[in-house]
Formats: sequence, C-alpha cells, structure tokens
Amino acid sequence: MPIRFTGGPLLALTAMLAASPAWATDEEIQVYLDEIGARGEFGLDLHLSYVLDGDGTPAYPGAESPRHRLRITPELSLGLGGGFELGAYIPVATVAADGVARVQGIKGRLKWLAPHKDQGLYWGINWELGRVAHRLDENPWNSEVKLIAGWREERWNLGVNGNFGFKVSGPVPAPATFEITSKVGYKVSDTLTLGVESYNELGELRSLAQFSGTEHATYLTADFPVGGFDINAGIGKGYGANADSWLVKFVIGVPVG
Repeated sequence: MPIRFTGGPLLALTAMLAASPAWATDEEIQVYLDEIGARGEFGLDLHLSYVLDGDGTPAYPGAESPRHRLRITPELSLGLGGGFELGAYIPVATVAADGVARVQGIKGRLKWLAPHKDQGLYWGINWELGRVAHRLDENPWNSEVKLIAGWREERWNLGVNGNFGFKVSGPVPAPATFEITSKVGYKVSDTLTLGVESYNELGELRSLAQFSGTEHATYLTADFPVGGFDINAGIGKGYGANADSWLVKFVIGVPVG
C-alpha cells in the first residue's frame, strides 16, 4: 500500500540526503569494480538517488514522473566463494514528487569475478533479473548482463562495464540495448578517493550506430568512510535524451559484520 509523506518530513529527508556524508534513474547508479564478498560474508548497501531538476513529463501513460523523485533501494549480498556473489535488491522503492512512498519491485543478481591480485587487471560478469511496477517500466520483467573489466594500481582504479539490457516479458516491444559505464578513481589519501563516473547508452543492439534518443550522464564522485559506513557520493548532469538535468546519488555501505 502506498504511504503518503507530508511535506515537512519529505523536505527534511531530502535535505538530510543532500547534506549527509551519508535519474529517469535506475535503482542503482554504480560502476562495478573489483569488489567481491568472501565466502559466507554478508553485505548491505543502500542506494539513494534524487533528481534535482529535469523534464517532469512521464515517459508513457501511467509512468511515474522522474523529476524530484527519490529512489531508495537496499541491496543485500552474500559471498558464495570461488569468486561468486549473490545479491538482491529488496525492495526497489521510490518517493515521487507527490510525496507518496511506493514499493515498486524486486531484483536479484549473481556476480562472478575471475581470480585476480590486489593490483593489475580484473574482470568478471554480473547477471540481473527483476520485476518492477508499471510506474517504472511498461514491461514488468527485465534482465541485464553486465561485463566487468578494470585495472587497479596503488592510487588509480579504472573500471568499465558493458551492459546488455533486454526484456524478459511484457506487452511492449523492447529491443535489446547496450550501455557502457565507466569510472576513473584517484586515491587522494587513505580515506578519500575522488573520481568521475560516466553512463552512456549506445542504443539498440540492432542499430548501435544510431545514437538519437540515447541517454547520458556524468558524475563527479567521492568515496570515503564515515563512522564505519563506506560512502560513495556523487552529483551528476544528464544530457542527450536524458530527462534528468541534475542528480545526486549515494551508495552507502552499511557495516553488518
């Protein structure tokens, strides 16, 4: 059942997120790097994103307007050993501009990273399957295959993801798409890494050379610890066909062990 927030608490929550060291957006705005849970290790990340400004026109009848929308997604993970990690986004939730909090779906994932050293080349793959409400997607069931590659040195970490997205079931035709995301991070100190994250749709697989109608966004980011929490914070600018002009996002690693 939707939960309605009054204006005061919603404004307070938004202000807290903007000040905390604590798009249309996805449930996670993140480039996968070389992190993987050890066997039996539980993890909890909280994904938060808020659209500061942009086109508030819904993408289709019944869609939720992205403008001034807060997305809240807890991500649970469990290390399986052998480079495998199981994850679940439970739930995919939003607080829209109307002040109503809604549970909008769930997603699961399985990630694998090849054995690698602390420095040098790393690579792997991640597979996701999820169901979301009509307000977020005309087709409820969708999947994504994410190819992961990167290079880490003492100060620098470069990661690139190639994301193939495709419909599993639903009433609307939706050809498979391809997106490239990347992150360059520089470790300024033992407690601070500054970076740039880039998210770029390349369009449908059947017509990758046609870039019209594709969405792009670039974020300036900072990674740092706060009281046992690991924070990835970023402010981004959408361009191309992206309806979101300015966005803020946080990925908060919660200590659970």
